[in-house]
Amino acid sequence: MNSFYHSTRGTSESVTSKQAILAGIAPDGGLYVADWVGEKKLDLAAVCAQGFQKTAEDVLGALLPDFSADEVAACVAAAYGDQWDTPACCPVTKLGDDWLLELYHGPTSAFKDVALQMLPQLMGVARKDEAADGKKIMIVTATSGDTGKAALAGFAGVDGCGVTVFYPEGKVSDIQYLQMATQAGDNVAVCAVRGNFDDCQTEVKHIFADRELAARLAEEGIVLSSANSINVGRLAPQVTYYFDSYAQLVRAGAVELGDEVEFVVPTGNFGDVLAGYYAKRMGLPVKRLVVASNENDVLTDFLTTGTYNRLRPFNKTISPSMDILVSSNLERMLYYFCDGDCELVASLMSDLAEKGSYTVPADVLARIQGVFACGRADDDETRAEIRRTWEELGVLIDPHTAVAKAVLDREQASGCARVVLSTASPYKFSADVLAALGVVVDGMNGFACMDALEAKTGTVAPAQLSGLRAAEVLHETVADRQKMGAFIESSCARVFL
Repeated sequence: MNSFYHSTRGTSESVTSKQAILAGIAPDGGLYVADWVGEKKLDLAAVCAQGFQKTAEDVLGALLPDFSADEVAACVAAAYGDQWDTPACCPVTKLGDDWLLELYHGPTSAFKDVALQMLPQLMGVARKDEAADGKKIMIVTATSGDTGKAALAGFAGVDGCGVTVFYPEGKVSDIQYLQMATQAGDNVAVCAVRGNFDDCQTEVKHIFADRELAARLAEEGIVLSSANSINVGRLAPQVTYYFDSYAQLVRAGAVELGDEVEFVVPTGNFGDVLAGYYAKRMGLPVKRLVVASNENDVLTDFLTTGTYNRLRPFNKTISPSMDILVSSNLERMLYYFCDGDCELVASLMSDLAEKGSYTVPADVLARIQGVFACGRADDDETRAEIRRTWEELGVLIDPHTAVAKAVLDREQASGCARVVLSTASPYKFSADVLAALGVVVDGMNGFACMDALEAKTGTVAPAQLSGLRAAEVLHETVADRQKMGAFIESSCARVFL
């Protein structure tokens, strides 16, 4: 079996998974993919008889074949240990007649922890290879809210690495802002950007493609890499929780081994739901993957019509991590459903960059619609869902998870178990959750809302969030999009030189 990765836009350069993880993005701007994904199926019976950590070893061993079994085991032990507040890491719990996959039990209370506790471990191993020896790595990431803190927490203090995070000024929650702005560490840098998430993400891609910047950094032995889900080292770990959630359902008697399951996924950059597609290719009996969007419903339109159009109003919503108009990981999905036609993918991505839209061939759309369904929920529907889920089911959910739950409630029963993927602790969005429960929050800061939400529901905020009230703000830089490259260079100089 060929064990190499290549770009979605061309096959001329093959790299190992270690090289792909270190690079983050391919030189031509494409994302790294492997044609052999799915050739090796996981043993479903074995998965259902084991815990999260062992399944993580199996998944990573299959997707990152140049990592030895010992290397993978060491990475898993470091990534999924005592920093999680439950040994299960990602427990599945009842949600009425359906199920909730709780992905917020990691150190930053968001699903990104599953990948971003692992990625620094994988990079640390990859750096030890002769090809990477002596190079210093600056992780550069754009965040719509949760990736930033998870990346900062994962890479803080990691030898030979720095991490620079950009987020859209004023477009993350108070708690998300404080999680990033108070991050300590000599190798971390945080910068707010005047604009929205797409501005941040687009400029990061331009920075990775800037050969002059790369040459200047190379003179100092520094290379850039990414912690966004464009990095295969971010994507691969997320496949684990699809398999593990299925195993939990089997052990709970909710499904029989081999039964199909549906997953409803709140989606912005398409990485979370794409991991479910990888799981399906690797043998998980997935009936459908339902893509749930908020008012920035570019994915809903695409999955319905086959036309992806980013030229639309940007809506600031109460589910900010989904406020995205350019879903980068969709490119990987297109590659697989185009049967590996790199020229077509490159053409579509060129149209998106130059014209603002593209349309996939009808046969490609039909194949996509055979796997992916979609739905949307606006802010009013999201608020109503938060309130209904609490009052009727006694389950407190954040505004992103509520988008998925609202979409699920409109779906016709499929006859199989249905799982909603959560996004974050509701306490990361205390004000919006509290308001959805009918409490007037005008004039209340994030911590007052947190305290009121505890009193209202009898639940307890995660200590890592409530403890932010005593943390010092360390990062206050705000910059225009055009200054992001200069900020990275200054961060590299401060961290490494």
